[in-house]
Amino acid sequence: MVNLKIDGKNVVVPEGTTILDAAKQAGIDIPTLCFLKEINEVGDCRMCIVEVEGRKGFATSCIQKVEEGMVVHTHTPNVLEARHTILDLIISNHSKDCLTCTRSGNCELQDLAIKFNVLDIDYKGERTEHKIDDKSPSIVRDFNKCILCRRCVATCKNVQNIGAIDCIERGFESCISTTYDHSLNDVNCTFCGQCIEACPTGALHEKENINDVWAKLKDPDTYVVVQTAPSVRVALGEEFKMEIGTNVTGKMVSALKRLGFDKVFDTNTGADLTIMEEATEFVKRFKENDNLPMTTSCCPGWVRFAEMEYPENLSHLSSCKSPHQMFGAIIKSYYAEKNKIDPKNIYVVSVMPCIAKKFERQREEMKVNGLWDVDSVITTRELARMIKQANIEFDKLEDETFDSPMGEATGAAAIFGVTGGVMEAALRTAYKYITKEDPPKDFYDLESVRGMEGVREAIRGAKGIKKATVQIGDKEVKVAVAHGLSNARKIMEEIKNGTSDYQFVEVMACPGGCIMGGGQPIKSSKVRMTVDVAAKRAEAMYSIDERSVIRKSHENPILKQIYKEYIGKPGEHKAHELLHTHYMKREMNFEDIS
Repeated sequence: MVNLKIDGKNVVVPEGTTILDAAKQAGIDIPTLCFLKEINEVGDCRMCIVEVEGRKGFATSCIQKVEEGMVVHTHTPNVLEARHTILDLIISNHSKDCLTCTRSGNCELQDLAIKFNVLDIDYKGERTEHKIDDKSPSIVRDFNKCILCRRCVATCKNVQNIGAIDCIERGFESCISTTYDHSLNDVNCTFCGQCIEACPTGALHEKENINDVWAKLKDPDTYVVVQTAPSVRVALGEEFKMEIGTNVTGKMVSALKRLGFDKVFDTNTGADLTIMEEATEFVKRFKENDNLPMTTSCCPGWVRFAEMEYPENLSHLSSCKSPHQMFGAIIKSYYAEKNKIDPKNIYVVSVMPCIAKKFERQREEMKVNGLWDVDSVITTRELARMIKQANIEFDKLEDETFDSPMGEATGAAAIFGVTGGVMEAALRTAYKYITKEDPPKDFYDLESVRGMEGVREAIRGAKGIKKATVQIGDKEVKVAVAHGLSNARKIMEEIKNGTSDYQFVEVMACPGGCIMGGGQPIKSSKVRMTVDVAAKRAEAMYSIDERSVIRKSHENPILKQIYKEYIGKPGEHKAHELLHTHYMKREMNFEDIS
């Protein structure tokens, strides 16, 4: 252990601890900007500087390790003046459209400017100007708001192992960009949106579709249906200053009805539908030993990654559409027919935790009879903005329920939003399909596929990729769960090399799964440093499942009705026509954003 003094407090911390961490343990706040714990710890911005007695100059607390007997001062006049100057310099080359920025009120640079009373800019002169890259359907890159903190670069490279962006040029010309400054749409970006979650400013944000939705809500000739993903309900409340992980399902439904949607449905119904189709597909492949392992396909970021990086292995992906796409197809077919509505007049809006869904919805494969399954995708953040624009006091809303019958879902569907949830839900139904019996009680709490380890197998707490099995009757099924694209790459390399002995693999592009999707509420580096956001949101998801009366997708009564009246059996012709798709090799285009 190391003994030191910070702002007059005696502190004892393990050897190797940084001054920043030591201060935090002592309850002393040191401001940061470029710092992102365990992702970007490089000391570039210098906002975290402190004075150490006996040393010249300032020490960068996020990278400086503590030493025995060290005496640290975090808020001396010299330190405060230096931090003010650093902020002044950063802001001098920063876009000033704070009033219209999507991050206003949730911008770490803005918060620090207020804290340090940076009211006027002393350093004025030439500013760098960058073209706004808005070619992609998912993400906008406005590096006029970039502060060169490199948090996005570190996340893309070190967390996701993609490397779509990096710092280029030198000095005044330095900027974060893609290869030859091409659009994100044309390089190997998967649209996972983790760079947005990492960005402290508005340099990266989702491509908004709010105005399109408002326009349709105002159109009396359009029947506007909205569906909400499982993980949205445990994150939306955070946009209204509620505790992280609060389940706001009832208030969310109430708000959506007040916004003017004709029907408010639950994507969880689509998740149950996905499980029935995916479990059917897996059981068939398992029995025939065909194209194993089968991987899940409900995550569009993962699908785009596979199409670009591993096109030779696309046959391993399930042919199932994602839940919201399946549900959109059902709304414009079965539901439209049942309610005598012309599907051409139905406009389906999906509220998703994911910006890659914006890309997914406009894939040409996501059409049935010439109509898009889904017409618009908005993120959890966009929904929050719509609620605020409508002047709805979210916290004061009475709870309401989803509209029947397309709002009925099981507990299995709820856990879709957590890494391992799709696997767990699918195994519950696969067990029934293989054995013709209900799964045992331990199948409703598969700790073996839960948790936040990078790559997990069906052994509690196992890390890395190891042989593991789930017992289904007299059969052993080898499964794996990977979240985050760096871990997906490990899985795919095994498949590519022929060394994988898995039979079923779940992959989610975002670390933690959809609960930590690129469209979810953005948490500052300080919150991420002190709170396990993923764990809190995951706990809320699992509690929904535990409280559910029905916890197996194949027992969803509305789906039984739909299959009986309209689709037939899972995996048959009509099911494939409506609910399945195909994939393609994707290559980088390298077109100029201009």
